[in-house]
Amino acid sequence: MQIILMEKIVNLGQLGDIVNVKSGFARNYLIPQGKAKRATEQAIAEFQLKRAELEKKQAAALEAAKAIATKLDGLLVQITQKAGSDGKLFGSVSNANIAEALIGLGFTIERSMIRMPHGQLKQVGDFPLTVVLQSDVTATITVSVLGEASI
Repeated sequence: MQIILMEKIVNLGQLGDIVNVKSGFARNYLIPQGKAKRATEQAIAEFQLKRAELEKKQAAALEAAKAIATKLDGLLVQITQKAGSDGKLFGSVSNANIAEALIGLGFTIERSMIRMPHGQLKQVGDFPLTVVLQSDVTATITVSVLGEASI
């Protein structure tokens, strides 16, 4: 299915690109989320009229993401979890826990933005993680998992 992209999408294309994708991906994800439209003659003409407005909106979102990234970069987030004497956690620290801690610090971060390449954190210690604010904007934070003695 041919679609026209309404914003930049990683591994797919830039704003305004006309690309071929599988029809299920377009119908179930891209079109309902407003990230793309079907590439009809009318949609292409409509896009050309709105192109400057969409580019301005995308540039503003990029600048906002860069501002948040400068504040986030190098941030230390402490999370306390019950742990055994060997430093192994009872349970684990997930991206939802980290997002909740960042929201508590005043950042508007969704859990899907936090990349945990080695899975959930199950040990006490410091772990560097990446927060992807936009496709081109990332920040590195350090999550410090502290052990709380269990009784």
